[in-house]
Amino acid sequence: MASAIEEQRLFAARQRSEELRSLINYHNYRYYVLDSPEIADAAYDELMRELRRLEEEFPRLIVPDSPTQRVGGEPVAAFGIVEHQLPLLSLANVFDDQELQAWYRRAENLLGQEVDDLVCELKMDGLAVALVYEDGRLVQGATRGDGRRGEDVTANLRTIRSVPLTLAEGAPRRLEVRGEVYIRKADFERLNEQRAEQGLPLYANPRNLAAGSLRQLDPRVTAQRPLDIFIYGLGWWEGGALPDNHWDALAALKALGCKVSPYNARVAGLAAVEDYHRLWLGRRPDLEFEADGVVVKVNSYRLQEQLGAVGHAPRWAVAYKFPAIQATTKLRDIQVNVGRTGTLNPFAVLEPVQVGGATVKLATLHNEDDIRRKDIRVGDTVIVQRAGEVIPQVVGPVLSLRTGEEQVFAMPGTCPVCGTPVVRPAGEAMHRCPNPSCPAQLYRLLEHFASRGAMDIRGLGEQWAGVLLAQGLVGDVGDVYYLEQERLQGLARMGEKSAKNLLAAIERSKQRPLANLLFALGILHVGGQTAALLAEHFRSLDRLAGASAEEIGEIPGVGPVVAESVRAYFAEPRNRQVLAKLRRAGVKMRLAEEQTSMAGPLAGQEFVFTGTLAAYPRSQAEALVRRLGGSAGSAVTKRTTYLVAGEAPGSKLKRAQQLAVRVLDEAEFQELVATAEKAE
Repeated sequence: MASAIEEQRLFAARQRSEELRSLINYHNYRYYVLDSPEIADAAYDELMRELRRLEEEFPRLIVPDSPTQRVGGEPVAAFGIVEHQLPLLSLANVFDDQELQAWYRRAENLLGQEVDDLVCELKMDGLAVALVYEDGRLVQGATRGDGRRGEDVTANLRTIRSVPLTLAEGAPRRLEVRGEVYIRKADFERLNEQRAEQGLPLYANPRNLAAGSLRQLDPRVTAQRPLDIFIYGLGWWEGGALPDNHWDALAALKALGCKVSPYNARVAGLAAVEDYHRLWLGRRPDLEFEADGVVVKVNSYRLQEQLGAVGHAPRWAVAYKFPAIQATTKLRDIQVNVGRTGTLNPFAVLEPVQVGGATVKLATLHNEDDIRRKDIRVGDTVIVQRAGEVIPQVVGPVLSLRTGEEQVFAMPGTCPVCGTPVVRPAGEAMHRCPNPSCPAQLYRLLEHFASRGAMDIRGLGEQWAGVLLAQGLVGDVGDVYYLEQERLQGLARMGEKSAKNLLAAIERSKQRPLANLLFALGILHVGGQTAALLAEHFRSLDRLAGASAEEIGEIPGVGPVVAESVRAYFAEPRNRQVLAKLRRAGVKMRLAEEQTSMAGPLAGQEFVFTGTLAAYPRSQAEALVRRLGGSAGSAVTKRTTYLVAGEAPGSKLKRAQQLAVRVLDEAEFQELVATAEKAE
């Protein structure tokens, strides 16, 4: 009986393993050869883990062509094929502290000693390559391919500016270095914006764009893509003294001119590895490139050699993955909500799925054009992405899983809330409800008006905005300043103390700065930074309300579309009535003299930022400047004192050079700020 049950289990396991091998080989081909994946990395990892579990339980199921017995995809024959002198091994993955500890204990047990000397590196989501140098000159560059053979992409790698064509003095006679080619997130977004404007399909993710760019048959195409590289280790070394550990080897490669990641860390013990993982998991959204985990390596080459490899994965290294920011799930429906400016915003209703440590049920779809470009249909299996605190978004459908029953989405012809026929202004991507009295618009506007970045009315949040509108106590944001305690106390769950606190917060909001008031009004295309520019230039709401679009458009950083939107807002009689209510209520509508020049060591100095800063996000740097009395501009003008240029600066750098504006690198900016803080 027991034997029969075991045979049944083996039969079921054999069927499932064959199915898994077929699926994984297909997705390997999509990912490594076509650079066009159909499922998220997390879903692929789960398929591999299931297959490994089956093969561990039933070793007889292991076959030579199993995906667990190979490293990656086949090299493409269109390129010359390179035989790697030493294989480029793949890394085993762990997904939590317990699995990491199990890997660590295995390594110590095999060595019979403690392993305290480790190196942590961010696991970049790019394309692995091997670069061969002879007598200090780059002679060959190849992709990882299947680990033993890769594609010869030497000509394309030569176009990457961070790849040294010659090494500094002291290089051995021959050596191979290994690195990861990648594209920064900002460059990826910029290229996708350009493609969207041209009506072209969007790139799926930075990794695939980097891989596709490097594997162009015409190097001139590769040269036009903003590729970069980090060297993460040695392959082999001939001639000269070889460093005896990985950390010293990285230092040697850096001295030879290779670009080595500044995020690497040499740590002592497993607790420090876990701390490093937690640190970069929290900072992951601020990284300039995509990273999906931490690579942990035993530092000593002697110990690495003793540990060796199992299958195609080294025992001396492991990838401690971050929680997935992508997953696949079913798209149940596409629905539409109405924003505070009347935009009709489609969103996805999903089968609940875990993404990045949170359960995702809804995701943004941007607009109808985006849905069309991605060919997303109701009923599709879709890839969902979430990063940091960003709202989840649908990346695209898994085309191979279509059944033919999926339904094409069409934007409704009337507002789903008030029934007004929708419009799509020329040149805009969004459909809009043109009815300013639409309840959905009023609700969102009231919620926005009371938010912290606007009028900061504590206690008037999402819930009470809906109640006040439903009870007819407010018909626009101006009515907020005429609420009475007696009427408020009559509302369910609004007691005397709550009513007093709300009215006190409303009274305090009357003194909010002009920029906050302008932002709070919800003018189309006017965000916080634009509101600050308008307030600083016009200094009063009345002056701005009387300005022409041409006058408004003269402000650096304010374009013609924004200028026309501001003019149209103040020309609308209904909006003028709201402003009159605010004025009568005593809401401050002028920029006080003391607001124009804050006291502080950087008073009178304007800073503009470009590129990526390593130490902190740009918003934090701008806040630091303002705290010290300076101002943060959005565009380089004759009034700009300094342009702070981080990595990969944009067109602002050229503008600063034309206007002879002083340019600071990040180190110089930090030194200037430190001096200002001492003088504070």
